[in-house]
Amino acid sequence: MTRVAAIDCGTNSIRLLIADIDRSNGTTSLKDVVREMRVVRLGQGVDATGELAPDALERTFAATAEYASLIKRHGAVKVRFVATSASRDARNRDVFVDGIRDLLGVEPEVISGDEEAALSFAGASSVLPILDGQEVLVVDLGGGSTEFVLGTAAGVTAAKSVDIGCVRLTERHLRQDPPTAEQIAAAEADVDAAIARAGQDVPLERATAVVGVAGSITTITAHALRLPEYSPNAIHGTELPLDTVRAASADLLAMTRSDRAALPYMHPGRVDVIGAGGLVWGRILERLAELSGGRIATATASEHDILDGIALSIG
Repeated sequence: MTRVAAIDCGTNSIRLLIADIDRSNGTTSLKDVVREMRVVRLGQGVDATGELAPDALERTFAATAEYASLIKRHGAVKVRFVATSASRDARNRDVFVDGIRDLLGVEPEVISGDEEAALSFAGASSVLPILDGQEVLVVDLGGGSTEFVLGTAAGVTAAKSVDIGCVRLTERHLRQDPPTAEQIAAAEADVDAAIARAGQDVPLERATAVVGVAGSITTITAHALRLPEYSPNAIHGTELPLDTVRAASADLLAMTRSDRAALPYMHPGRVDVIGAGGLVWGRILERLAELSGGRIATATASEHDILDGIALSIG
């Protein structure tokens, strides 16, 4: 049994998992000790400026300092810090890397979209086992990018990361509250083009099932279920008809920010970007329904994702 700490630093949030990893009896399992999430919006303005903003870096460093204290307190012996879309895109990412190294004492890894996809698949499949003969598409909808990962029980067969995410699309297109029809149409065009790019590398038509991970998708699931509060246990593994998920996605897109903020399961850090998350998830599910000829009729949400994949990857 080894206690490890995994940190996933994305465009919108930074998350920590401290877990005990057990590799006995020919299997690998994780037992949670601590799970934490802070919305720091590291990717604020990156799509427009190409740089990480000073206040976004300050928020991220403050959260990392908190996590460093937790890691020390709980005695994790191995730590892996992974950064994704916003850090990949930023010209000044060296400032970010140096700051994280100083706080944690480990080298932060700014990983490629392909590695991000593989880690997401590993995390989701670790708790939602894939049946023999299934080709499952895992979709990781983040703040700056979305990963499409097709795999079987043997592992990943094809993956593609594309630059559409809830923060990026909100900043680029959905500026009014609620967004106008013209803004929505422009965002949809971006998403449809990105899905087409993903489809060049990932044979989406072969998927027999779809699993969605990350905060936008789990929040949309909470909305579809009309939960009285955000409940990971109620959300994880929930399988809903595509029409139900798409209706919930469209509803969140049409709401005002104040209406979204009043929802009991809505994290304050997602209020302004969840409409874009709904737009992306809705368009992806619509396209999958078309490509599968109706074979894919449901979508499953997973609370376990790249963060679990990072922890499992620690030797």
